[in-house]
Amino acid sequence: MGTHPDNPQLAKEAKAIVALAFRNGPIERVHAGKPCPTCSAAPEYSRITDEEMKAIMKFAVDRVYALLRLKNRDPDGYARQIAFGARYVARWDEPEDSCGPFEP
Repeated sequence: MGTHPDNPQLAKEAKAIVALAFRNGPIERVHAGKPCPTCSAAPEYSRITDEEMKAIMKFAVDRVYALLRLKNRDPDGYARQIAFGARYVARWDEPEDSCGPFEP
């Protein structure tokens, strides 16, 4: 596990949102397949098609949007979703604040 973040609740939410909006979506079908014997060790080769990437990102955006709407409209429902998502991430590393500021 990584270092302990200065805001454990925010870290829990971040990991739960990633699980709910990204990990448990279309990327799981891509991840569940067999590794490509030709390109699996070669990072210069794409292993996700444009259509797969579009589906993955669309699913993630839709889920994050739904979670943020829920947070505003039904904080208790949001808390239940975060608790559900947190069950998937118990062994994930803690987030690090290494991204720096977002740049346009």
